Amino acid sequence: MRLILRRLVHLAVVLFLVTLFVALLTAMLPGDPVDAIAGFASEEQREALREELGLDDPVPVQYVRWMGDFVTGDLGGYYTVTGERPVMDRVRDSLPVSLQLMVYAQVLALAVAIPAGVLTAYRAGSRGDRIANATAFGMLAIPNFALALVLAYYVGVELGWLPVSGYVRPSEDLVEHLRRMAMPAISLAVGQIAVYMRLLRSDMIATLQEDFITMAKAKGVSPRRVLWRHALRPSSLTLLTVAGLNVGTLIGGAVVVEVIFSLPGIGLLLYEAIVSRQYVALQSLVAIIAVGYVLINFLVDVLYAVLDPRIRHARA
Repeated sequence: MRLILRRLVHLAVVLFLVTLFVALLTAMLPGDPVDAIAGFASEEQREALREELGLDDPVPVQYVRWMGDFVTGDLGGYYTVTGERPVMDRVRDSLPVSLQLMVYAQVLALAVAIPAGVLTAYRAGSRGDRIANATAFGMLAIPNFALALVLAYYVGVELGWLPVSGYVRPSEDLVEHLRRMAMPAISLAVGQIAVYMRLLRSDMIATLQEDFITMAKAKGVSPRRVLWRHALRPSSLTLLTVAGLNVGTLIGGAVVVEVIFSLPGIGLLLYEAIVSRQYVALQSLVAIIAVGYVLINFLVDVLYAVLDPRIRHARA
């Protein structure tokens, strides 16, 4: 219970600092948001819109008003010449797309990195280990947006194997959904594969030198069982920590990848809010991302006790 309360306080502090920082940054941006919303309107209409948006108020007043609306579930709206579109409606449609993309990228990264990390640790120093490490360094050097552009051009345009843009719901056509999500997920996963593999390999090498591993080998336990049952679990704590922290990296990469592949997710929504100077919508989207980031790291902290009994006993 104390852990949950401490994490809730952490969530409130992070939410306050992140949204306040965004509010201060957007207030310092050059230009007038009314120009982006209603650039061809008359001066009277522009003044009325500015008053409606509260842009004449000081930044602290605007922030307090937005925070009061946000905690009650009012995320503001996207203002256009024809009216206002609630942010919540667009978030409701966009959030599942971004969650699917990040889940696919994480599952793909872990599915490749865990076996590679375990095998390279078991064969540490071998030729295969050196090749895998060199490949991992090369994967780390490729920015996800550059890989996305290369995949879109060669795999999507030149070869025509996968569609370059658009989104299909899994309930409509699962195969087509996976085809359209494949290149975006690979673009985000490649860099994560290298990080996860290197971390797991280092921890596995240290774990394989522990006394309980020597004891298991002396009892005649098969090498496969030693690796996957006895050594993997205690070696996965660092991997779990980084996987939770990398949610922020995935969100940042998803913004660019969703724009490149025209995926209607939170990243594309955030990009549109920045370009069109929709400050209220921008603050709400950043707050949603901050809440999700803290909640995911809370779940990671809980999983520590599941993976390592020593942490559970220490807390008790």
